[in-house]
Amino acid sequence: MVEMVRLKKGILIVFEGIDGAGKTTQAEALMERLKKRGLKVLFFREPSEGKWGRFIKEKAAQENSLLPEEELELFQKDRQENVKLNLKPALKKRNIILLDRYYFSTMAYQGAKGIDPEYIRSLNQKFAVEPDLVFIMDIEADKGLSRIQNRKNRDLLFEQEDYLKRVRGIFKRIQGKNIRHIDAQLPKGEITDIIEKEILLYIQPFIKEDKLKR
Repeated sequence: MVEMVRLKKGILIVFEGIDGAGKTTQAEALMERLKKRGLKVLFFREPSEGKWGRFIKEKAAQENSLLPEEELELFQKDRQENVKLNLKPALKKRNIILLDRYYFSTMAYQGAKGIDPEYIRSLNQKFAVEPDLVFIMDIEADKGLSRIQNRKNRDLLFEQEDYLKRVRGIFKRIQGKNIRHIDAQLPKGEITDIIEKEILLYIQPFIKEDKLKR
C-alpha cells in the first residue's frame, strides 16, 4: 500500500494547447504517476461537466453556432462555476489538481476570433484561481488535427486548421514564470518524464516531512 504524501497547500496544474496537442493524454498519464507516488490527485477539464459546460459542448459540435462574444460569455459562466464548485474546494483539501484547459484557452481561442487576449485575461483574474504551473503543449495545427480526425465527437466550432494556426500563435505568446512550453511532437513518454520532473521539483517545498517516493 502506497503511503500518502501530505502537502501544505493545494496545487493547481494546467494543461493547455490546441486540439490534438495531447493535453488530456499527458494529464491522465501524470495523474497515474503522481498517485503511485502517494500524492492525492484530482482531474478536471474545461468545459466542465456542469450545465454551462454541457451547453458549450453541444454548441461546439456545430460550425458557426456561436458568436465570439457568446463563446466568451459561456466559457466565463462555466469557469466561474468550475472554480466555485470544484477547484476551490479541492485545493482547500490540499489536493493536486490536474486541469485540462483553463482561461489560457479562452485567451487563445476567443482571442483568435478577434477579442483582445489581455482583456480576456483580466476578466478571468477577477475570480479564477491562479495556477501553480501551466504546461502549454505546442504542435502545428495540421499535425494536431491529423491526430484527432477519427474522434467520434468533433468540435467543429473550433477544429479548423486556419483558425487553429491563429490559436497556436496566441498560445506561443503567452509567457510567465509559471508557464512552460512543451514540444508536443516529442515521444509521449519523454513528455511525461519532463512534466513529472517539473511538477516534483515545484511541489518539493510544500511536502510535509519530505516522504515523497522517488
